[in-house]
Amino acid sequence: MKTTLIALMGVGVLAAACTSTGNVERNAAGGAALGAIAGAVIGNNVGSGSAGKGAAIGAAVGGAAGAVKGCREDGGCGASNVNRRQYYDERTGRYYYYDARSGRYYWEDGAPRS
Repeated sequence: MKTTLIALMGVGVLAAACTSTGNVERNAAGGAALGAIAGAVIGNNVGSGSAGKGAAIGAAVGGAAGAVKGCREDGGCGASNVNRRQYYDERTGRYYYYDARSGRYYWEDGAPRS
C-alpha cells in the first residue's frame, strides 16, 4: 500500500509540465497526495473495500485538479484575474500595464496603449 502511494505520487510529479514558477508542479503533487489519501480512505470504507483502487483514482483526480489550480495561479488555463503590476500615466490620468506574452502595453480596460 505504501509503495503504491509513493509510486502514484512520483508519477503525478513526473507527469506535470515544467513551468518557471513551479506552481503547477507543487499543486499537482499536493493534489495527488491528498487525493490518494482521501481515495484510499473512501475506497477502503465504501464499495468493494479496495484502498489501492481508491488511492489510484484519488491521486489521478487530485493531481489533475492541483495542476489546473497551479496553471490558473500562473495566469493560464482560463484565469481572468491575472496578477499584473499597473503603472500610472500622469499625463492622461489613467493606469496601464505591460503584457509580457505580447510584449505590448495596455490600458487597464484592455485597449492598446499608444
